[in-house]
Amino acid sequence: MITAPTLKFLKALKRNNNKEWFDANRSAYENAKNEFLIQVGEIIDQLKSIDPTLENLTPKNCVFRINRDVRFSSNKEPYKTNFGASFSKGGKKIESAGYYFHLEPGNIFLGGGCWMPESATLKNIRMEIDYNFDEFKSILQNKSFKKYFDGLNDEAKLSRPPRNYDESNPAIEFIKLKSFTALVSMDDEDVLNKNLTSNIINHFKAIKPFIDFLNKAID
Repeated sequence: MITAPTLKFLKALKRNNNKEWFDANRSAYENAKNEFLIQVGEIIDQLKSIDPTLENLTPKNCVFRINRDVRFSSNKEPYKTNFGASFSKGGKKIESAGYYFHLEPGNIFLGGGCWMPESATLKNIRMEIDYNFDEFKSILQNKSFKKYFDGLNDEAKLSRPPRNYDESNPAIEFIKLKSFTALVSMDDEDVLNKNLTSNIINHFKAIKPFIDFLNKAID
């Protein structure tokens, strides 16, 4: 369970995104970070019984650093204003499909998939969808998936078919995607609920067949 002080810290960080403020409030950061790590550990404990490929995960494998890489960004703010965790068989550093939990007041969401894969991985996913479109459709049309997710996110979708694909291909609207994710938003109050972990796990159960399909293409 996430508590109000953690959300309060992230809100304050968004207003005071500088090293001086962060250093002065480091104890609040450590408390918030540790609470998020505990929450991630609870998710892992339940998730690995559903997805055995996650057996060796630890919270530190999953949680992203709060420091931003500003070397190639016009935004020079030093810190992220969220806590994020990626649950996949390779942890956060390996390109594979997985589950994701994003904790940011006013922008909390969870879900999973494969976000903006490298070109070789993208090619393999498109081929898998093309060759096994009936299976792919059945996953997205499954009652459990539709109960928790409203289809796939179409960010960065191509306006025209990629090379070697025709507009008449039945799977073309999915093949045009450059990112394969399904996400759902949560209210701030939702993460303060004692049932947060079970709610997250229910979503992850529903999306697991989609994750498995993507990893079949990636492996």
